[in-house]
Amino acid sequence: MNMNKVSFAFFIIFSLSINFAFFLGDIDNPDHHSSYELFVAIVVNLIATVLKFGERSQIGAILLATSLVADLCLISAAVVWGVTIHVFHLPMVPEVMSSIVSLSGAALIANLVSVTLLVLETVTMRR
Repeated sequence: MNMNKVSFAFFIIFSLSINFAFFLGDIDNPDHHSSYELFVAIVVNLIATVLKFGERSQIGAILLATSLVADLCLISAAVVWGVTIHVFHLPMVPEVMSSIVSLSGAALIANLVSVTLLVLETVTMRR
């Protein structure tokens, strides 16, 4: 068993899972979405992105692209959250929380594409 491939797959699947954990809940209820979960989702997605830089195939390029999209969406969600709370000193209103969760949903779709491609690549691989 190749531990590099195991860690590669682990972080791709973990990024999808933790993103889903943040996304799950009422879209406009701040009590259902933790800032810590969003932070962990960003960190895990960034680790998965770094691991994807080593892939040299066409599918590797698509995997990297999906990871960059997920990173951009999650970082945008964190920026919206941080600007709302720390720059404008506003309370977390349902409209802003909906935007944050929607950006997380976009990252979730990108992560889902990434996991689907990983599974397809694994199934079509020959020994």
